[in-house]
Amino acid sequence: MTDTIFAPATAPGRSAVAVVRLSGPATGRAVAALAGRLPRPRLATLRTLRGQDGAAIDQALILWFTGPKSYTGEDCAELHLHGGPAVVAGVLEALSALGLRLADPGEFTRRAFENGKLDLAQAEGVADLIEAETEAQRRQALDQLGGALGHAQSRWRDALIEALAMFEAAVDFADEEVPADVAARARPVLTDLIADIEHALVHVKRGEQVREGFRIALIGAPNAGKSTILNALAGREAAIVTATPGTTRDIIEVPMRFSGYKALLADTAGLRETHDEIEAEGVRRARAWAGEADLRIWVVDGASDAAATAPELHPHDLCVINKADLPPGAETGHAVVEARAFGVEALRLSAKSPGDIAALEHALETRVVAALAGAELPTATRLRHRELLAEALERLQRALVLEDDLELAAEDVRLAGRALDRITGRIDPEDVLDRVFSSFCIGK
Repeated sequence: MTDTIFAPATAPGRSAVAVVRLSGPATGRAVAALAGRLPRPRLATLRTLRGQDGAAIDQALILWFTGPKSYTGEDCAELHLHGGPAVVAGVLEALSALGLRLADPGEFTRRAFENGKLDLAQAEGVADLIEAETEAQRRQALDQLGGALGHAQSRWRDALIEALAMFEAAVDFADEEVPADVAARARPVLTDLIADIEHALVHVKRGEQVREGFRIALIGAPNAGKSTILNALAGREAAIVTATPGTTRDIIEVPMRFSGYKALLADTAGLRETHDEIEAEGVRRARAWAGEADLRIWVVDGASDAAATAPELHPHDLCVINKADLPPGAETGHAVVEARAFGVEALRLSAKSPGDIAALEHALETRVVAALAGAELPTATRLRHRELLAEALERLQRALVLEDDLELAAEDVRLAGRALDRITGRIDPEDVLDRVFSSFCIGK
């Protein structure tokens, strides 16, 4: 029998209402001890909560849920309190005195998973919904909480079972009256399954970008105006701007939103050769962040005559030729040629012009929406999903190659099934579960 846990389900501090949740076999006993008696299940009931000394702690609304018809599948309760810190502390102290234990992060949702109320992908959807900052993140998290990935995994699993049955029939019943081409019948099933998983893998990157934010890196030589552009786009003084080259040493990240999508805009150290150990580390970090970014903005000092070396750019990146309010230097023409060589759009502007910054913001919004918008929400949304889908895909592709060696092909199909099962937690090592649920907040 598990122990009974409790935790605040609302953020600390003063509020109109604070919610404390309980789950476990002693929930009913604890609620009765505080409120005098248990209310009817699923009926909000106003009661005075009292400590062991009989003194009133608060008047609260109590919701009582009997298992398995509850969030965790166990007996559960919610205490809706007045939101003063002293009230909440008094109730928590009273629950602890009754022998209940403060929940670990994510423990309520982990119990829901272990009791079959949610699969692991749905549990991750709960965490994503709590963390959602944008409309796109909310829609994606709700889709996953609704079981979209679990439904797809179930469909894939059915196809695997069908293919595996054909292989095993050919191996185990070769001398019986089974069709001679029974193993060959598995090929179209596996081919369709491979195409389905490849489609999911193509879109999983988009799911990760929606969850974590579209990463945009400002890169370029010192004093090109990267920090000024960052501040203008952010609408605040996020980065220090001086005339001294090399002022920015570390990555400065600013969260932004474009049409309901989260983005992370990063100012980076100016790219140049330097003997300063700290600045050199900043340049190394700048190159690393830009290399992993989803979009790079190469900022060029258009008034300079010193040609800057262009960083590695991709066709969807952007070249910003800054200081258009000053007479153009040789660098303006050089940057246009370099941008054309990479197939990158060049945009001439002044970071001091609100109209130019608005044009740059529109260009960024266009790129973010083009990358993240889609007719359908991604099925998979995390690195963990991507790794397991890739493992399953590799096994299935090898099974097709080994079609003549039926026993090895069947084993690869089995291993592909295990990888897919780990997505929803049908089989999963304990350390993976610990990693997933430790990212939750207390009370969820």
